[in-house]
Amino acid sequence: MLSEERPYEKCERFGAGSLTDIELLAVLLRTGTKGESALDLARKLFYPGEGTQPQAKAHLQSWTKEELLKISGIGRVKAIQILCLCELSKRMSQLSAREDLDFSRPDTIAAYYMEDMRYYRQEHLKLLMLNTRSRLIGESEISRGTVNMSVISPRELFIEALQKNAVYIILLHNHPSGDPMPSREDILVTQRIREGGSLLGIELLDHIIIGDNCYVSLAEQKLLKEK
Repeated sequence: MLSEERPYEKCERFGAGSLTDIELLAVLLRTGTKGESALDLARKLFYPGEGTQPQAKAHLQSWTKEELLKISGIGRVKAIQILCLCELSKRMSQLSAREDLDFSRPDTIAAYYMEDMRYYRQEHLKLLMLNTRSRLIGESEISRGTVNMSVISPRELFIEALQKNAVYIILLHNHPSGDPMPSREDILVTQRIREGGSLLGIELLDHIIIGDNCYVSLAEQKLLKEK
């Protein structure tokens, strides 16, 4: 094996920063299988497509335990190691983002929730509830699995907010396509929720749509204003 193919030696000589994503994962996997190195196994996780020229790099965080176990060379132990690695990465990212979290700034909100939502394969809608000082007093997942925001019930959402005595609320949901641009339904439902909140004395501060490492704030887009 060529020296550049030995991630352990490469890390020792040049530092972990010199390793590619595949090499980093290979180090953590430690071993491969008969006829397949840890590097080969890592490549299959990042590039699961058929053939020698897969079309797209996969997000490691997108794998489920069941899917990992179907890959030759990935057993129960390696699957758990990979899942724990992804969870640790997410928590470290959130810990860093928490220091700048400011509920009056959509960019900091998106940064904090990005790693938790960008890899979802279905749409998830989160409700953030704030007190009079704009401090978080609760969050709840209102819906999961729909690709149509028009089925969201404002009634269910406001029951949660009233139970927490929320004064302000913020909505977040993800677009599994990776494109955070709001649909017509996203905008209509947001306006309906804003109007309902006004009647109850609960102000909708923002609706943030999470894409693949990007976001759109409907407040920043001036889509929360009165008609």
